[in-house]
Amino acid sequence: MSVAHESMAASARRSRPARAVKKSMQPGERVALWVSRVVIWCVIVMVLLPMWFVVIASFNPSNSYISFSLFPSNASFANYRALFQGGQFWIWVRNSLLVGVVVAVVQSLITAMSAFAFAKLRFYGRKYGLMALLLLQMFPNILAIAAFYTALAKLNMIDMLSSYMLVMLGTSAFNIWLLKGYMDSIPKELDEAAVIDGTSTWQRFIHVTLPLATPMMVVIFFLTLVGIFSEYMFAGTILQSPWNYTLGVGMYNLISGQFAKNWGEFAAAALLSAVPLAIVFAFAQRYLTKGLVAGSVKG
Repeated sequence: MSVAHESMAASARRSRPARAVKKSMQPGERVALWVSRVVIWCVIVMVLLPMWFVVIASFNPSNSYISFSLFPSNASFANYRALFQGGQFWIWVRNSLLVGVVVAVVQSLITAMSAFAFAKLRFYGRKYGLMALLLLQMFPNILAIAAFYTALAKLNMIDMLSSYMLVMLGTSAFNIWLLKGYMDSIPKELDEAAVIDGTSTWQRFIHVTLPLATPMMVVIFFLTLVGIFSEYMFAGTILQSPWNYTLGVGMYNLISGQFAKNWGEFAAAALLSAVPLAIVFAFAQRYLTKGLVAGSVKG
């Protein structure tokens, strides 16, 4: 009886989870830890403080953009009511969403096919094509505004949302390089197995590479959408009618008047324009994190 009792006690001790050994910290490590915490909190305050001033300006009816008080004394929704009058703000949001979603979807597909060709196929001119993409990234987009405007003016395509979409579809050189690096990390044995099974190049792209590259595709979609919402140079050059304005052009016109600058309405529009992107980020956060991290490790 005692032998059985001892065996049961020994098995209970073995099944009991081992306690984590508390590691003692050296004085230098403790100081470094607290210094890093202080630096992190300082950075957080530096990032959030300007955003808080934008929130204050949006509720400040005096139309002042800079306030030295952390809380507005006479807060009201006057700037939001003025922003919604006439419905122009909703037109800007609609145009930005339309252009952003269309450009993000089409550019993601073009980027995926281009990156697959450079990463998985071998063809004449592949090396020089990659060099051309690298050279295109070295020049800022502002250098091409005059050429785009001249070409669209000759084709009578100025002040059209479709023209603006067409121009923005051509700004995907960086995304191609980004997705190509991710596809290079996909094991080539998967492609070899697909070739042995008799699949075509298109089938390899659709059924093998594209599903594995979904996290990075979501990252490219989100970055493109954010870029469209914040883009002004091409939109301000191509779009000239108020009903074709995007958020960037419309918000700039709020503060570009010669005698009046609607800083309060501008701050309110800046806060509201972040709502669609925050919603997209909330739904795609899991894929964004996976896509940004997975491509850095060779598989």
